[in-house]
Amino acid sequence: MFQTYDVRGGADQGRKALPLIRAQLEQLGLDGLFVPHEDEWQNEYLPDCAERLAWATGFTGSAGAAIILRDKAYLFSDGRYTQQALSQTAPELFEQRDLVDQGPAFWLKAEAPAGAKIGYDPRLVPPDALARLKESAAQAGVELVAVGVNPIDQAWQDRPAEPSAEIVPHPETFSGESSASKRSRIGEKLSGDGIEASVLTSPAALAWLFNIRGKDVTRTPLALGSAILNKDGTAQLFVKPEKVTPELRGFLGNEVSISTEPDFVEALKKTSGKRILVDPSLSSAHVFDALHAAGAQVVRGQDPTIMPRALKNAAEIAGTKRAHARDGVALANFLHWFDMEAPKGKLTEIDICKAIEGFRLATGALQDLSFDSISGAGPNGAFPHYRVTVESNRKVDQDNLFLLDSGGQYLDGTTDVTRTVAVGTPSAEMKDRFTRVLKGHIALSRVRFPKGTTGSALDALARMSLWEGGFDYDHGTGHGVGSYLGVHEGPHRIAKVPNHVALEPGMIVSNEPGFYKIDGYGIRTENLQYVTPATPIEGGERPMLGFETLTLAPIDRRLIVVEMLTEAERVWLNQYHAKVLAEIGPRVEADVRAWLEAATAPL
Repeated sequence: MFQTYDVRGGADQGRKALPLIRAQLEQLGLDGLFVPHEDEWQNEYLPDCAERLAWATGFTGSAGAAIILRDKAYLFSDGRYTQQALSQTAPELFEQRDLVDQGPAFWLKAEAPAGAKIGYDPRLVPPDALARLKESAAQAGVELVAVGVNPIDQAWQDRPAEPSAEIVPHPETFSGESSASKRSRIGEKLSGDGIEASVLTSPAALAWLFNIRGKDVTRTPLALGSAILNKDGTAQLFVKPEKVTPELRGFLGNEVSISTEPDFVEALKKTSGKRILVDPSLSSAHVFDALHAAGAQVVRGQDPTIMPRALKNAAEIAGTKRAHARDGVALANFLHWFDMEAPKGKLTEIDICKAIEGFRLATGALQDLSFDSISGAGPNGAFPHYRVTVESNRKVDQDNLFLLDSGGQYLDGTTDVTRTVAVGTPSAEMKDRFTRVLKGHIALSRVRFPKGTTGSALDALARMSLWEGGFDYDHGTGHGVGSYLGVHEGPHRIAKVPNHVALEPGMIVSNEPGFYKIDGYGIRTENLQYVTPATPIEGGERPMLGFETLTLAPIDRRLIVVEMLTEAERVWLNQYHAKVLAEIGPRVEADVRAWLEAATAPL
């Protein structure tokens, strides 16, 4: 099984770690240390050896930071993790702060003791974030000091080893384009912009550019490393030598040299006078410092692989359709099983996580989960990013709702789907909120929009029915998804927050409006869909784009107030369910098919 339920960390972890960290600070003559969640590669999911924030504080959320002083400590987390942060950290040791409104930069300016020397690891902080910290520190009379060796790494005596799994080629059958072709066309763009080379430190960029995958990071098939792509399409790849096989060398060919990670710094020293492109949101301040010290002309700009990676080609779209059909079989088997077992009153959230993982494993193609499943019974479903643990594990409530957000990593695609299902008899309120969420989901599925439209411009469509009732949700409506890569992939998204990246054909994005009643229940309906050219509108003046749905799983008809749907909405849902039955029905056993026929019957 991939998912674990005993989350590392907790209050005792912080109690053990803080004295060790403070001893290191004393040796270095520092008054404090800034501890971000991010690792050297700015990953969303971290290898165990990079979980420095969790080791130092006990907090295991995927976003946060800490500032540890000689006599005090502060933990910063956002609204998704407020309760988790409180439960996992020692209250007598950590003061809680909001990461968004009272983040580390705000703390430095408002609360840091004047004259203090606070250390930071330049490998873990992007340059723009560091600039904001330094500006606040200067206003408060505080000195930020770069450390050569992270004090946490020194104090962490049983720190896990760095990952060293072999890197494997990702066949062109799945990628749809050779690495040589990708490197050539991006190199031409660099040359046209007068740039000699681009420094790449994002593992996702390496995975896409070189058509490679790895197992260094949980939930995402990444190999940690760095690269330099030259304008002529040649490249240098810097990874641990034990990750490299003869097969990999042959696959990459003579135009890609492979060196060790320490050689990366030496290569940066040879960039004097050259125009070098680096993405300040993905590369650390350490990389920028090295380039400036070498005398390079640093060009700050977007990683050149981001947009090409977001625009899936025909092979990637075909692959993700296969992956979603395969995943749809697992989902149908799971939802049938759930409907049989949940009324018995014995199922727990962990039982359900194990079950959905088991059905995906039964496909014979699952490589990993795409994220830890969010399995929320009743009030636990009201936390959008809830992760079940042995301590929080709850039985499925009768006459309530159950929310499951889960996904799989397959060689041909990445899936992410949320279904909210009724257990017993749902209340009129539950059905009303569910139908409002569904109306928003359908609106975002059916919309046609002109070229140049961003996800921000579409976000209100998913919220309109909720707004009409005086409701809303606090997370984004849609995130990009990779092709056997990250389940969260930019640069496009659908959210209230302004995004200036237009939606283009080939982009995969989630569609996941929701509603959450604290201490009651949670509702979210999520499909993945991709941008396509839309059928021309008669009499229209402009070419339009639209979405094609990828996810294949029934939406619980028992929770729908049919009278609240328009005719167009009913037609969409009936057509969607007909497609689910047509594609999944022939691939499941007779009892599951009979259940599926009822679950997808026309309204």
